[in-house]
Amino acid sequence: MGQPLLYSLIDKAVYEYAMLPPGSRVLVGASGGKDSTLLVDYFANRMKRRNGNDFSFTALYVHSDFASPFNTDLLSFFQDLHVDFAEIQADVLARLKPGRKMNCYWCSMQRRTELIRYALDNGYDTIALGHHLDDILETLLMNMLGKSVLSTMPPVFQYDKYPLRIIRPLCYAPVDMIVSYAKEQGWHSMTCTCDYQENSGRKEMRKRLDALTDGDADKKMRLFNALKHIQHEYLP
Repeated sequence: MGQPLLYSLIDKAVYEYAMLPPGSRVLVGASGGKDSTLLVDYFANRMKRRNGNDFSFTALYVHSDFASPFNTDLLSFFQDLHVDFAEIQADVLARLKPGRKMNCYWCSMQRRTELIRYALDNGYDTIALGHHLDDILETLLMNMLGKSVLSTMPPVFQYDKYPLRIIRPLCYAPVDMIVSYAKEQGWHSMTCTCDYQENSGRKEMRKRLDALTDGDADKKMRLFNALKHIQHEYLP
């Protein structure tokens, strides 16, 4: 039996963007949600297919001061996959400057900081994040409409300051396909339980993206590919 179409899309992204050079040591940001769970499952599957010779990886959960403990059923699933798992604490609220309001972006950046610190301290050269196709396009719209900037989250990003890079292997995977696959697998996902989610404009961009593409995965992919075929002579 062949692998799921979803995994073929991830394989395609990994290959086309050269995300996993031989010997890569990867730290997967494991939030407990469907996207990062898919990443962990994919990497475990890839190691099995390639006899573990390609790369190594660890799943890391950054536990913030207002988040739930990591889901025990999900942890058992990782153990069944023989995945190395680690957990660290990040007091996100305590870092908030006086007079500033808590929001999703701040929380995300603090957890990213902890991922970077852990990776550098423990010899990882790559951090894998579970941003999918819709996340990337929503960020594109947010930056265009909110900042007048044509930018988004790249599939591969190399830090200038650190010997470390970010990869997003789900960049070709539409969210609807991920949701369907997660339901098929019966994963026990853990969602964010904080009180600050409404501060993010991402939900609004999600609606606009769906209106722009009619929720069609092919149209979303064409929008993504447009970022790789920019005709500068026809722009201001």
